Amino acid sequence: MSILSSSEAVTTAELAHAPFEPLLDTVRMVVVTDGAEPVWTLSEITGGLRILEVAAPGAAVEIRLSVPLGDATGYWHPKIGWNRTVVADWEGRSEVSLVDGLAAGCLYDYAGATLLTFAAADPVPEVALRYGVSEENDTHVVHLRLPASATPHRFLFVPRSPSVASALRVLRGWYETAMPAPMPVPEAARLPFYCTWYAFNQQIDAVQVERQAELAAEMGFGALILDDGWQRLGRGRGYAGVGDWTPDTDKFPDFAGHVARVRRDGLRYVAWVAPLLLGPRADCYETWAPFATAAARVPGAYVLDPRHPGVRAHVVAVCLRLVRDYGLDGLKADFLNEAMVYAGDGRGDVGVAVETLLTELRTALLAERPDVLLELRQPYVGPGMAAFGNMLRSDDCPADSTANRVRTIDTSLLAIGSAVHSDPLLWDTDAPVEAAARQLIGALHSVPQISVRLDALIPEQAAAVRFWLGQWRRLRPQLLDGTVEPGRPDSLYTLVRSAAEDVQVLSVHEERAVPLLPAAHRETVLINATAADRVVVDVRDEGAQMEIDVRGPDGRIVERTRMLLVPGLHSVPLPSMGLALLTKTP
Repeated sequence: MSILSSSEAVTTAELAHAPFEPLLDTVRMVVVTDGAEPVWTLSEITGGLRILEVAAPGAAVEIRLSVPLGDATGYWHPKIGWNRTVVADWEGRSEVSLVDGLAAGCLYDYAGATLLTFAAADPVPEVALRYGVSEENDTHVVHLRLPASATPHRFLFVPRSPSVASALRVLRGWYETAMPAPMPVPEAARLPFYCTWYAFNQQIDAVQVERQAELAAEMGFGALILDDGWQRLGRGRGYAGVGDWTPDTDKFPDFAGHVARVRRDGLRYVAWVAPLLLGPRADCYETWAPFATAAARVPGAYVLDPRHPGVRAHVVAVCLRLVRDYGLDGLKADFLNEAMVYAGDGRGDVGVAVETLLTELRTALLAERPDVLLELRQPYVGPGMAAFGNMLRSDDCPADSTANRVRTIDTSLLAIGSAVHSDPLLWDTDAPVEAAARQLIGALHSVPQISVRLDALIPEQAAAVRFWLGQWRRLRPQLLDGTVEPGRPDSLYTLVRSAAEDVQVLSVHEERAVPLLPAAHRETVLINATAADRVVVDVRDEGAQMEIDVRGPDGRIVERTRMLLVPGLHSVPLPSMGLALLTKTP
């Protein structure tokens, strides 16, 4: 139907009327354009997944989805942040592209079952979304505004599923087979990382880094990230000096030698870079300023426009030089989403340009070092980025264990190929040991990064780091590769289940009765991230005789006992921030 208007109504009910048609389950749809009459088809593909194709050559397209409210409770999408309940349609807005989220969403009810699950089959182009409750129609709507395209727009739809995680697993399975091959994930990408940022900010030098690296290697880390502050003019919290990407020789007089010394400790070495930022104090500013006409959303810098071939060549050359000249194992590529300052200016799709840039960067880096490490950060962590990075990190959340848990799980719901990493963990090194353990538990379902001064840890905290990293390594098959059910997104994932190889891990973040199936698993690992000194479990199968090994937040043995878990409620003594290993016995 050709009634698309460029004007923005306050509510979706004020838009020109268009007749909806049944699409899937209770989802209805209408397609409107600003030109050619659209043609759409819905086909079933693997596992009950449906694919919608909408063709309207040369015309902008809007796909409008509508679902009866029913018992709708929350709406999840990749840029959800903290507003996880349903919102009004005059409030819900999002603009996405390859480096800024994904056109995807999942509406679910109070029981956690899904009412609508969709995602763009092509994650690259810019898409504007409008979503929320239509007060006039008692429905939840999603409107997707798409640019004109010579090829059909394609969207995936998952039939109703028992949970958000199960619905998104179906999408993830499709992306794993349909997307370009993921960037190789070296073993080092799946080991704990030490990061300098929160521990030192920009007040960093070779001596301090090497001291932390020595301790990190001994405590079970696999790699080190040298964050912002290593580069010339890397002082102060602004970015007016970025762009040259050469070491500060006062801090690192022999950068290549320093990197080699850290690597001899057994750690891989990754350095921070923001290759699209250009500061007016950089030596190269005059050369590149004509290609950086928009100010960044971070202080002091401008953004190189990736739609220029010369900019892409420059970025690739900078990154390749850093890896080659200094013996780096990889890069932490920051602020790529700043390219979105150019979105919608009519001069070309930013997502397509960044895809071209990252393809060229991937090719160059893998040719130089086949096991290169490349970290990407929320919001550019969608399935379309799997070909271009092998580590997907949570956005900044210093000392916030809840945000780390929520953001890493959000990312993992649609992550393919890459290892999902936490934001570096920060805590008060003079605080009780529980403060350190709480941060470590919050990152448990991802690859943990840590950023505290390891030589400043009190003994109990150092013991906690060793214990929880050791447990994480032992449980990595469950935590990284197992089937994860974290519950409703609006509940902030306060009970996270992950299982594989006959072992189940349950991390509990609020006081509640925890449903337990002890007969179904050889081992059950129960982690108490609440303030209570016990966890109440609700046995929902025939039960089992269990040997229980209880450890405190620093790993010390608190109790070893046997317990017969019969159907019903049981109180398992377990210290706050402690772990209990329940092993089924004959």
